[in-house]
Amino acid sequence: MRWENLGESPSALFGTDVVSRTIDTPEFRGITFHEVRARSIVNRVPGASRMPFEWTVNPYRGCSHACVYCFARKTHSYLDLDTGLGFDSQIVVKVNAPDLLRRELTGRRWRGEHIAMGTNVDCYQRAEGRYRLMPGILAALRDHANPFSILTKGTLILRDLELLRQAAAVTDIGISVSVGFLDRELWRTVEPGTPAPDRRLDVVRTLTAHGIPCGVLMAPVIPFLGDAPEQLRATVRAVAEAGAGSVTPLVLHLRPGAREWFMAWLGHHHPQLVRRYEAMYADGAYAPKWYQRRITRQVHELATEYGIGPARPGEARRIPPPPAPTAGRAAETAAEPTQLTLL
Repeated sequence: MRWENLGESPSALFGTDVVSRTIDTPEFRGITFHEVRARSIVNRVPGASRMPFEWTVNPYRGCSHACVYCFARKTHSYLDLDTGLGFDSQIVVKVNAPDLLRRELTGRRWRGEHIAMGTNVDCYQRAEGRYRLMPGILAALRDHANPFSILTKGTLILRDLELLRQAAAVTDIGISVSVGFLDRELWRTVEPGTPAPDRRLDVVRTLTAHGIPCGVLMAPVIPFLGDAPEQLRATVRAVAEAGAGSVTPLVLHLRPGAREWFMAWLGHHHPQLVRRYEAMYADGAYAPKWYQRRITRQVHELATEYGIGPARPGEARRIPPPPAPTAGRAAETAAEPTQLTLL
């Protein structure tokens, strides 16, 4: 394994002092954790990226959520690991991430720019339950009043509710939960390591009930499997009922690494769709613009119908202080929350 190539930039970010562990418990069976000490944790997003943010923090590489379409799969090839099962089961853990972040935030060059998390692999994947890196990361961001956003499919974020509230009292934060569809059969095969879609919507419901505005990234919308009008309507309706402040659709894209793994999955589970996908993605990683515009229009119209709207790029909202307790109500729902667009 090429540990010298573990960095997100051309320069190596990790040393060669690596501890690999396997843990024989049901939730981690078949997974190997590679504990490394990062040399840098705040990473600049490449200028050619479509992302609407410049800086990220990624405490993990590889992801046990095992989403077959994950665009981050290609990064595992830099380690001489395959982008399929290797990405799902060989997890790199940057064990010094909280301390390193705290040090980098105090650097003279750092200007307090927005930091996005969960945009490469999920920072609340199962490994976080063991390594608990996010509490230290959130505490560092809170202590430096540094704005940040989190995108996740993980229910473990609820563990850190109080830290999120504390951070929101001093800076702007944005939380977004990824829910692309409700179909449980599709979920079981295409996102096998994630919490079910209804459990993720419970996360939205709980965050908003505690005064933390939360949006939904409706991603991915999967052509021919999750894009029927009745499917889009059911998903947007459920997002609205969960109290999300926004819903932003993102059509499936298939970058190298993810494309091969997804097409193998498609050939096994839905072979009748292989030719249609080959035609739709013949020109590259992204679905045709006409298709993306159609899905976006449909979702936005449904969002308006159900009283929510798309996230506005570059916008986040400070979380208000918790409301005073009211008899018969455990918490109040924040009014008119808005949400940062993460992808």
